[in-house]
Amino acid sequence: MAESFSPVAQTLDAGPKRVDVVERENCFRGFYKLDRLHLRHQLFAGGMGPLISRELFVRHDAVCVLPYDPQRDEVVMIEQFRVGAMDKCANPWLIELVAGLIDKDEQPEEVAHREAEEEAGLSFSALLPITAYFPSPGGSNEFVHLYLGRCVSSGVGGIHGLPEEGEDIQVHVWPFARALQAMADGRINNAASIIALQWLALNRDQVREAWV
Repeated sequence: MAESFSPVAQTLDAGPKRVDVVERENCFRGFYKLDRLHLRHQLFAGGMGPLISRELFVRHDAVCVLPYDPQRDEVVMIEQFRVGAMDKCANPWLIELVAGLIDKDEQPEEVAHREAEEEAGLSFSALLPITAYFPSPGGSNEFVHLYLGRCVSSGVGGIHGLPEEGEDIQVHVWPFARALQAMADGRINNAASIIALQWLALNRDQVREAWV
């Protein structure tokens, strides 16, 4: 039986809304999942389009946090190996934000606090939502909740992560200006880190006024 629904998030204008899922195949089930959807969707010109097939990478939603010490004007970044970067850059050890996947019945803020402790030995005294976004909606349903976390960076560092999860994480404390330069130089080259650092560059004065 065909499955019909209208995404509630797309209500800003009177464009296409209808999607009819004719069939959904489960292609792979592991830590991640892969589905193949056969569907039709409404066209901008009106009416329904042809039947199309799309593979969908099914992931848990994620939380990413930029830890920021407003008193010292420092950020805490983590560095770890990423298999997805192996064939695309010379150094697959990426500079990133504290991040983790949302398990069932967890709130994004709970994940932020848990991952800060596991990945960087940090605690946050406040969390400020930056944005929430789809990093790659053409083929994945992952949704990212992005935060700025207020922390004390003094004494932070070392190697962290959960060995049973294969984590080997080096923690760095950088002046905010250095992090911006690393982004400009291409050393920081992942979306969540770039978005968070650019947001902080635009809102840093207001953040420090509120948090210091």
